[in-house]
Amino acid sequence: MAATQPVRILLQAPPLLAESLALQLTREQPGWAVALKPDQLTGRPSLVIWSIDAVTSLAAIDREARANGERWPSTPLLLLIPEDLTIAQEALLALPAAGLLQNSDLSDLQGAVTTLLEGGRVVRLSAGSGRSNPSDRASTMGLGQWLLVSGLQQISSDLQVIEALLNPPPTQLLLRIVLEGRRRELRSAHGLLLWIWGPLQLGLADSVPLHPSSAIPSTTPTAGHQPASAGTAITLRERNAVAVWEAIQERITASLQPGLSNGTGRLLALDGLNPERRRELVLALLQQLEAVLKRLRETPANTSPQETWGQLQGELRRQALTSMAGSYVQIPRAGALLPVAQQLLDHADFSSSDAELPEADAMLSPLLAGQPVLVNGQLLPPDDPRALLQLEILVSNWLIRTAELIGSDLLDLCGEWPELRRYLLNDALISTRELERLRNQLNSQLRWDDWIQRPIDLYESKRTLFQLEAGRIVPIQRLEPRDQELRGLGWWQRQVALLLETRDALAPQLHALIQRIGDLMVLMLTQVIGRGIGLIGRGIAQGMGRHLGRG
Repeated sequence: MAATQPVRILLQAPPLLAESLALQLTREQPGWAVALKPDQLTGRPSLVIWSIDAVTSLAAIDREARANGERWPSTPLLLLIPEDLTIAQEALLALPAAGLLQNSDLSDLQGAVTTLLEGGRVVRLSAGSGRSNPSDRASTMGLGQWLLVSGLQQISSDLQVIEALLNPPPTQLLLRIVLEGRRRELRSAHGLLLWIWGPLQLGLADSVPLHPSSAIPSTTPTAGHQPASAGTAITLRERNAVAVWEAIQERITASLQPGLSNGTGRLLALDGLNPERRRELVLALLQQLEAVLKRLRETPANTSPQETWGQLQGELRRQALTSMAGSYVQIPRAGALLPVAQQLLDHADFSSSDAELPEADAMLSPLLAGQPVLVNGQLLPPDDPRALLQLEILVSNWLIRTAELIGSDLLDLCGEWPELRRYLLNDALISTRELERLRNQLNSQLRWDDWIQRPIDLYESKRTLFQLEAGRIVPIQRLEPRDQELRGLGWWQRQVALLLETRDALAPQLHALIQRIGDLMVLMLTQVIGRGIGLIGRGIAQGMGRHLGRG
């Protein structure tokens, strides 16, 4: 664009800031002409930069941004917003602007300007304005799990206080003995909780600050391995389906750099895998998904992408499992060296599926054909940041649930092949007892979800999606119609839904009945029994008065 016509940039900012930014931009790019007022332009601007000093009304910013769009329809708008902002991320992403920069430096600004001039989009929001509403998160923990989490949190908090008092050790011998005794009690209570609940700690090790003496080492990223920014960073070089997929792939890959940990509050088969194998498996699935999308784009127009997608699922899992295990890795079994990848391929069940996976069309249509995405009742193009974030959640959910299916098969094979455990599983699961306890709890959790929880979610039109957020698996609960799945339930599952419907139907009548009984009791106590007691007391008082009068 810069080679065919002059680049004219309109910079709207406070005077001192505008002059400084204009000088720095033109110093780095002499071909850019920066104007501080609209009347200084010699033609239509190539880009409008609006630096907002303070946000007093989001509606006023929206009106001004739309006015700029009506005045220069094809000119992108770049908003520079302040750091101390309390507006929700969803509201900022809804602004009609091609670029959003918050708390950015000169290099970020230059990169954003270049991307917007080339027809892309840029979003850089800090962590403070990039948090979604916690009420949208799925509260997947039951009463027992909540009690375990709260107990571990309390023990960890007390242990931190004791450790601080013991570092350095106190000079008074009695105080030191008391503190060390208290520390032993807390560690014993911590071990007792984990012993009672078994491998459930695997799913909660990253949800609470467990003590380092825990049997399962925490995989929470350390301070030196945290991502560069915990906010929202989106860069689209173009506004098409391919660029949207590349942006999603870059964001997921960056999120997996520190590792993958479980923040769902429930047990996952992935928790049993070695942290490196776990991360490699998800990355391998991401690479295979990219290959499948390329293949689907090359399919003839008369072929259904959904049908081809279903046919490629088995091959996709095989390639991902081979990439994770390594093509040349061999491990002894019964006295002979056997290739790990081939044994895994022979044992795994690639026809299994997850009933909680949404329809693939919601993810494939925008990424293949650029079809709009429905977000909060609005049809948005895939390059819109809100649509892109929703597509990223769908991709992350598919990655985690597919990796979970593969992880279950790996745990089953490790139960038959003990030598494989050191290569694939956590150190704590080398023990046969711990591995069997983990598998048994996974099976119990699966049966509970299938018989009880899934009918409840279907009747309430809820679906739990797994999102990757800075290396953590985070559950998100969405509302969507699931009537067709509800009608396809088995007899027992339909009875669970029928119980919910019966409870909803009888609850108002039962509430009214209890309220009427309560009103009747109040009437009896106040009008009948209360008055009777009052008359009796009055008679006693009158009798005592006469007796005292005679005396």
